[in-house]
Amino acid sequence: MAADPGWNGRCVRVRCPADVPPRDGRVVDVAVLDMNHGWPNLGHDSLVHMLLDGDPLRLAAERRGGITVRVLSYDVRLAGMVPEAPAASGGRFALYLGTGGPGHLDPRHNDGVVPESQGVREDPSWEAPLFRLLDRIAGDAEAVLLAVCHSFGVMCRWAGVARPVLRGPEKGGKSSGVLENAWTAEAAAHPWFGRFTAPRPAADCLGPAPVVENPAASRDACYGRLRILDSRLFDLLEEPRPLPAGALRIGYETLGVGGPPGDALTMMELARDAAGIMPRVFGVNHHPEVVDRVRQSWLLEEKVRRGEVSAEWAAERRRILSAGGPDEDNDRRLRRTSETTLLGPLRFFLYRQLRRRAAELGRTCDLHEDRVLRETAPVSP
Repeated sequence: MAADPGWNGRCVRVRCPADVPPRDGRVVDVAVLDMNHGWPNLGHDSLVHMLLDGDPLRLAAERRGGITVRVLSYDVRLAGMVPEAPAASGGRFALYLGTGGPGHLDPRHNDGVVPESQGVREDPSWEAPLFRLLDRIAGDAEAVLLAVCHSFGVMCRWAGVARPVLRGPEKGGKSSGVLENAWTAEAAAHPWFGRFTAPRPAADCLGPAPVVENPAASRDACYGRLRILDSRLFDLLEEPRPLPAGALRIGYETLGVGGPPGDALTMMELARDAAGIMPRVFGVNHHPEVVDRVRQSWLLEEKVRRGEVSAEWAAERRRILSAGGPDEDNDRRLRRTSETTLLGPLRFFLYRQLRRRAAELGRTCDLHEDRVLRETAPVSP
């Protein structure tokens, strides 16, 4: 973070054990799983911004209560650093966020030679400790994991629900730009995601919604679309086995904007909070962290100015960020997707952590996670 946009040490990069700061009772630590393998990217800093500066209401409450949020960003793939287990197991964290990243979703395939490795030559020894951490998160009713893109693919491999398949020419190769995902019947029945789905099957879907017994039925139940910002080489195709207990298919790709649902799983819930409302182990195969295109463009040009990125990489990111042009409706839909699949759950669990930490310290906190639910009215797509 050479150009610190005001974080002033509130984000700590963890590349070796000595980088981990001591605990502080006045600090709520959040673990970021940095899956970028040292590659230039916009997603990591976007997630950090959301955690530290993206919620003025929360920042004001932190100042009043004397409690702050700090990000510990663990370099998982390049340095092999994996965070502590959740708080219930003696660790410091209740909230984990996983970033995107380059290369194959199975580190054993990243030899730096095959095109899908994108030049990444990877030591896969991080995978076993990370999978053990995911086991602990899933088994702890208070622990939360929100994963995007590469982290979602790793999560699907860990859970055994889907395998990565390189997108071939029949699908146009890499999926990139502003596209769509399709909500499933499970999403429509979900207490959180159902607020954002269509109240009935879309106009082009005739007849009653099918009973959800298999992936095809889940895909074909048309409950509306959400606009997404995509950048991925791989489809995640479901394994021919039952889903783990508690797992729900939330979304699939569409074959072009306005096209039918495809076979690639793009959103999955693996566990829900104790109240049965908010997803606590959840991932998406798009980029809801890239929500403010003006800020993203600024971050990009700063990286260009400092010589951190290649001209080719910068040109592709400019193209992705400018996709769709200055379309207010398009931007509104992308912001709603970010609210649905990342920002809302993130605020919910951060408010909960701050409220509980304040109670432990005998301080007041005028934030409550239920506020997120009260202020999120159902909307039509």
